[in-house]
Amino acid sequence: MKISISYPPLESNKGVPLLGQNRQFQWFSHPCYIYPMVPAYAATLLKENGYDVSWDDGIAEELNLSEYLERMERERPDLIAIETKTPVVKIHWKIIEKIKEILPESKIVLMGDHVTALPEESMKESRVDFVLTGGDYDFLLLNLCNHLTKGEALEPGVWFRENNSIKNTGKFELNHDLNSLPFIDRDLTKWQLYSEKNGNYKRTPGTYTMVGRDCWWGRCTFCSWTTTYPKFRTRSPESLLDEIGMLIERYKVKEIFDDTGTFPAGKWLEKFCNGMIERGYNKKIYFSCNMRFGILKQEQYNLMKKAGFRMLLFGLESANQATLDRLDKGIKVGDITEGCKMAKKAGLEPHLTVMVGYPWETKEDATRTLGLAKELFGKGYADTLQATVVIPYPGTPLFDECKKNGWLKTEDWPQYDMREGVMKSSLTEDEIKEFTQGLYKIFLTPRYVTRKLVSIRSMDDLYFIKKGVEAVIGHLKDFSQRGK
Repeated sequence: MKISISYPPLESNKGVPLLGQNRQFQWFSHPCYIYPMVPAYAATLLKENGYDVSWDDGIAEELNLSEYLERMERERPDLIAIETKTPVVKIHWKIIEKIKEILPESKIVLMGDHVTALPEESMKESRVDFVLTGGDYDFLLLNLCNHLTKGEALEPGVWFRENNSIKNTGKFELNHDLNSLPFIDRDLTKWQLYSEKNGNYKRTPGTYTMVGRDCWWGRCTFCSWTTTYPKFRTRSPESLLDEIGMLIERYKVKEIFDDTGTFPAGKWLEKFCNGMIERGYNKKIYFSCNMRFGILKQEQYNLMKKAGFRMLLFGLESANQATLDRLDKGIKVGDITEGCKMAKKAGLEPHLTVMVGYPWETKEDATRTLGLAKELFGKGYADTLQATVVIPYPGTPLFDECKKNGWLKTEDWPQYDMREGVMKSSLTEDEIKEFTQGLYKIFLTPRYVTRKLVSIRSMDDLYFIKKGVEAVIGHLKDFSQRGK
């Protein structure tokens, strides 16, 4: 059986789509390619079980749709698996139709957070053959292929067609052992496509790992991946350490970003850090990850720095306690400043994510968030930042809250791409755009620029600053064209 793990090109004048391995979808003017971990595991599992697998990321390979369809017609896979998200699901329905025109016998699978929330929608609105729900669609895809070739019983979470009816095997279950996963076959999944054009890397080549699925907090009401991963699981610290050793030796990787929703803390973290030090990996690579405010103490930040950690990505989201409570962030506003201070004191580089456009926030609330971000950067407590517009994805508590309160302007999914507001707000479209741009303009202040120039110690530092400037210019462009 021949299987394609596939990202068809999504052609748009809005830019490059951030689809794979992304909890929030955006079109970027400045290209950024993130290594999609779960599809890469799927490709590896399938290959190890004897299937003929191809990795067809038409987005990262910068193909156009005609080139991609020509490849599919030439290779003629028996099954094509596509990850989708809310803003592009309708585009995928159209692409599925085009694929079916040239390859009517090929089976097509959709997977990801949108179809987990609304599986029946895609079965009704497109010619897709199967929908895999839940976040373990690597395991489920192997199960589906075994079902088609060997008659293996389907696991819970699969939607399919039978006798002109839509059927499913019930609610998905996250009962797979992550420690049973093989290390990703980086050659099969063309890891080099994602090793350079990524703002998370100060040194290249860089790559991703994902030791946990997905976040041990797992309660933020806006996060689309709470739909796919309602419970947290992780591999052992030793497993990740072995993987890092392999990446250093075989691929000469210089930086790794672990994209677990929130990196494990507590004893797990201490064991991992001590392992990095004992094996000497802390001298060979930079390591970065997602982290939460309010969980680590100064000694833990210090240990992480000693272990080779560089950047920690924190969700600031808002400087208003009422908003943090409403989002179920589980932190206090004071935790934000204190966490940044401790991380910086340890020598780490905090990266902040901030959102604007909450339907309950006023202009004064948004101004307070912008003010906190400026303060953190002005005092040197934070290094980088990502600003986004709040999007209520189907399946999330935020989407349900919007439906209940009549906050949604539209349920036309292509508009859920951050280029326009989809929730009613006291802020106008122009004000949301101005606040988003205002957050990125923090990077252009003389004080910040001077601090960065003074901090240059190597060509890696200089190259990283250059990439950052290009990305900021791109983001300013992204949010100046919203709605176009």
